[in-house]
Amino acid sequence: MPRRRASGTPARLLLSASLALILSPALAAPAARSAAAAPLDASAATSAALEPLLTGEFALQAGKLKEAATAYADAARASRDRELAARATDIAIVAKEDALAAQSLALWRELGGSGAPLLASQAVLALRSGDERAALRHLDQLMTADESGWRRALAALSTGSKDPPQAARLLQKLIEGGKLPNDLMAWVAYGLYAQRLDQPKLTERIVAEVVRRFPGNPRVSLLRASQLREDGNKDEARKVLESVAGQADADPQLRGLIAQEYDALGDLQTAAATLGRGTQDDQTYALRASLLARAEDKTTLTALYDELRRNAHRPEPGRRLLLGQIAEFLERNEEALDWYRGVPGGPQRWVARLRAANVLHELKRGDEAYAALRALQSDASAEEDTRRDAYLLEAALYAQDKNNAAELDAYARGLAAYPDEPEMLYARALSYERNDDIPRAEADFRRILVAEPDSVAALNALGYTLADRTTRYQEALELIQRARTAEPDNAAIIDSYGWVLYRLGRNQEALVELRRALTLQKDPEIASHLAEVLWVSGQKDEARKYFEQARKLDPENRALKRALEKTGA
Repeated sequence: MPRRRASGTPARLLLSASLALILSPALAAPAARSAAAAPLDASAATSAALEPLLTGEFALQAGKLKEAATAYADAARASRDRELAARATDIAIVAKEDALAAQSLALWRELGGSGAPLLASQAVLALRSGDERAALRHLDQLMTADESGWRRALAALSTGSKDPPQAARLLQKLIEGGKLPNDLMAWVAYGLYAQRLDQPKLTERIVAEVVRRFPGNPRVSLLRASQLREDGNKDEARKVLESVAGQADADPQLRGLIAQEYDALGDLQTAAATLGRGTQDDQTYALRASLLARAEDKTTLTALYDELRRNAHRPEPGRRLLLGQIAEFLERNEEALDWYRGVPGGPQRWVARLRAANVLHELKRGDEAYAALRALQSDASAEEDTRRDAYLLEAALYAQDKNNAAELDAYARGLAAYPDEPEMLYARALSYERNDDIPRAEADFRRILVAEPDSVAALNALGYTLADRTTRYQEALELIQRARTAEPDNAAIIDSYGWVLYRLGRNQEALVELRRALTLQKDPEIASHLAEVLWVSGQKDEARKYFEQARKLDPENRALKRALEKTGA
């Protein structure tokens, strides 16, 4: 189940904004219209627009995007309001109701709409209709519409393209058109998009142009290294990284980017060594420790630990907390416990108390661990977030112990202390789902939505759960549509949308969405979903490619295991 979260525009705010439009002078005195338009009485316009506008908002709240787009279009026609026409266009585009979007866009343009937002909508609709010539014209105009035009053009291309080949064709023509500004960030963004589209030749061409335009810039070398890595030329990528390493000593941000590339190459030790150059602080030390722990390089990690503790004679909370974490990585749990218990104060003290309980559990001193957490839960001097997290950690430790009853008891006590606390309800819902108790998982997600009807995380999680674990696909679709309205470019939500389309038997539409989700975020669950839909659609060779990608990202992923079992791939 996708567990990624992001906040979006609350639907209740959209409702307030719409009601404000009803009362605004812009709606009371409609925007200028063409000479051929019949005169419209202002009060009649307000009255005529009110009912469809409210209908549209309630449909939007219910995830019925087609109805919402239709109602908004009716309100825009009745009021002759440009902003409502623009909103109707946006909703119809998200709903994939392209004919309705085209009608609303025509009204928007008639009422004086212009500029980048209009161009972006025109580009999306042209892409979806297959009119690549018109799409290219709009994208070219968008490029020079304002300073952020290149960003809008990239977003429109990503949103509107039907498949990666179409996106690649348009991307190549945009590059050839010469409208991309002489801005390193713009060229890097377009190069990375070409890379995500799995277009090595186009990526190489963009990288070559970047090198020509911005010679000597180390960030250009990083793009080149990334492109070589994606093409499988890992040795060449390392040579490029080595060539810029010396420039990073005085630039912490560049050091971090180089280390990130080494991490992507799987060379965790070199990533840690790169971060070790130049001035160090606790954040740098922590990142180095994390990389070395992942590499299971206990020798180098021990040397780092010894270096840090030589300078830890003063009671610095941050350093002691870090030493405890490194000792934990090294499985020197008794030492970790001493460091955590020695954190003297500050916000680090509360983190240290939570970590100490975790270490006690690792030491098989479960009774002490749970007693420590319960003491923290009842400590009135503790921060509220810490007390809440003590319940969450207690439940997580009981889950590790396979003690389902105690896990649920911890959640119950936490919710008694913090009624309807969304983090607690969300965590318990995931626990119920993991244990195949779908009715209770649904109940907790719905409790979140009662208190926070616009929670994108809960909408997406509940919609995905219903799509994945029940046959209530239409209900799932409406929940996911509500999340999509708030965050149309969220990869997890696009994945959920693609998955419910697949469950509804709309495989070709599902493939478009799942490919887009994977372009936005390399994730084992998304790759597994795409692979399964490709497999059942008869495209087994391509499916194997994505199964392998998912396996490399996380061989233990639940969605991957279920997909492999279902397909026999």
